[in-house]
Amino acid sequence: MLGLKLPTDPRWVNLAEKSLEEILTDHAYCEQKAATSCISLIQAYPDKEELVRKLAPIVTEEWGHFRMVLAELDKRGLKLGRQRKDEYVNALIAFQKKGGSREERLLEKLLTCALIEARSCERFRLLSLHIADEDLRGWYHKFMVSEAGHYRLFIDLAKKYCGEEATRKRWQEYLDYEAEVMRRLELRGDRMH
Repeated sequence: MLGLKLPTDPRWVNLAEKSLEEILTDHAYCEQKAATSCISLIQAYPDKEELVRKLAPIVTEEWGHFRMVLAELDKRGLKLGRQRKDEYVNALIAFQKKGGSREERLLEKLLTCALIEARSCERFRLLSLHIADEDLRGWYHKFMVSEAGHYRLFIDLAKKYCGEEATRKRWQEYLDYEAEVMRRLELRGDRMH
C-alpha cells in the first residue's frame, strides 16, 4: 500500500527496544514537527480551502500524539531528551525541487510529508508486531493506523491541487530517492527514521 521500495531492516526493532528513552524522545519530536508542518502548509496556502479544512484537525491530532508520547515517557519514568538533527527528513527536503510555480512547490511539500508519514507508518507497524512489550504493541498500532491515513491524505491533496499525472510521476521519483537515502543512512535504534 505504501509503495516504499526498501523495507526497514528488521533489526531496527531490536535496536529501538534497547534505546526506548531515545526512540520515544525522537518520536515525540517527530509528532511535534508533523504538527508544525501542517501549520506551515495552512499558512502558506490559505486559499486552498480543502487543504486548510483537512489539515487543521491533523494539527490537533499530531499535537495529541506528542502529548501521548510524553505521557508514555512519564509512565515509564523516562525523560524527554533533546531534539536531534533528522538526517532522513533533511535528505528529503534537499531533494525538493526549488523554485517553480506555487503549485509545484506545494507538490514537493505534500509529497515530502506523505513520504515521512509512509515511512513512519511502516516503522510503527514493525514496532506493533515485534516489540517485546505487549502494551507498546497496541500503542504503536494506533500510531500506525493514524500515519497511514495521513499518508493517504497528503497524496490525495497533491492529486487534487497538482494533478494526478504530476503527482504520480514525482511520487515515483521520491520513492526511488528515498530508497537510496535508506540504503545510505546508518541503522539506528534511537531514531524513528
